[in-house]
Amino acid sequence: MRPRSVMDALRLPPVRFLTSWWPWRSLAYLATGGLLGIATGTVLLGLLLAGAALSLVVVGLAGFLAAALSGIVVARIERRRLRIVDDIRLSDPHRAPSRPGLRGWVMARLWEPETWRELGYTMLMTTALCWLDGLVVTVWAWGVSVLVCGPLYIHDTPLSLTLAGSVFGVALGVVLLYPMSAWAAARAAITQAVLGPRMETDARLTEVARSRARLVDAFEVERRRIERDLHDGAQQRLLALNMQLGLARLELPRSSPAAEPVARAHELAKEALAELRELIRGVHPKILADRGLHAALREVADRAPLLVDVEAALPRRLPGAVEACAYFVVVEALANVAKHSGATRARVVASAAGGRLTVQVRDDGRGGADPARGSGLSGLADRVAAAGGTVSLASPLGGPTVVHVELPCES
Repeated sequence: MRPRSVMDALRLPPVRFLTSWWPWRSLAYLATGGLLGIATGTVLLGLLLAGAALSLVVVGLAGFLAAALSGIVVARIERRRLRIVDDIRLSDPHRAPSRPGLRGWVMARLWEPETWRELGYTMLMTTALCWLDGLVVTVWAWGVSVLVCGPLYIHDTPLSLTLAGSVFGVALGVVLLYPMSAWAAARAAITQAVLGPRMETDARLTEVARSRARLVDAFEVERRRIERDLHDGAQQRLLALNMQLGLARLELPRSSPAAEPVARAHELAKEALAELRELIRGVHPKILADRGLHAALREVADRAPLLVDVEAALPRRLPGAVEACAYFVVVEALANVAKHSGATRARVVASAAGGRLTVQVRDDGRGGADPARGSGLSGLADRVAAAGGTVSLASPLGGPTVVHVELPCES
């Protein structure tokens, strides 16, 4: 089978490998790599020096931008140069800019992680890899030329020693083709690892994110269905039962033996109806759906067993799943404050900016909150993680305790 890369060629029998083009392709790859690295380093140094000297004018900024974007050019050359030692063709990972013109192209490239990965590769190549390439090629070329041609320039040397030295030089040059080709294979592997496409990994991450979003949406839909079934089914039946018991209680004389049991049943029905309404509010509060997160947080603060201040800077309605997650985070956090902290006052701050919703719950309690002790913080963190957000907790002994939550809120 025909080898597709120098790595495959190294596994061939020695005669087949040494009589193939792969050793010389490796030599060409390393030689051009050394030259490219030195040229790139020289150009980058010139751009950075020019940018530093002209940092107060537009030309200086252009110099720094050119240095930052130089990795794109180098990476394109490296992907083409990789074909010298490997038949693989690396595709360009950059996407087409969403805006036309030079400015749109520059902004698109500056926001892409591939640009900075390519710039990092360029820095690595100019500071280390190109020098190693040049060293390997120089050692091979110098060793072969000295050993093969050196005896020819030494006078008064017996012919036997001259021929022996030249033969030894040729043999050593042949042997050194193996480590040189091995370094070329390693060099190509580094290039593929850094500049190779990450489409498969990105696709998997994207699919994981989408599946998590689907699970969150499915959970929210199921919760709304349960809330609707409870509201339209069980609550209406309990309400009808409560009314019937109330009418029966009015019809029965006080002296009737059934008056007291009916009155007790009426009170139990009222309590069950109140508990069911509270449960429905907990499944999905109506005020959250009708009036948004700000109004829902104020209602939570009014129902809390301690004084709660609410500050919310929300210029618009957020996606339903985000509002629901933030609402239940605040509910759980305030429940923890009431149960465990010994606080007398709490403060809830919510703001939306830059595509993220930030919610902070702060209390004046004793502190020392620990998710490992099962205080409800683990469940809170799981809920936020399912929505793609992050949670940070600060709770030193003596207080205060601060729960900081950030949620992505792009529509």
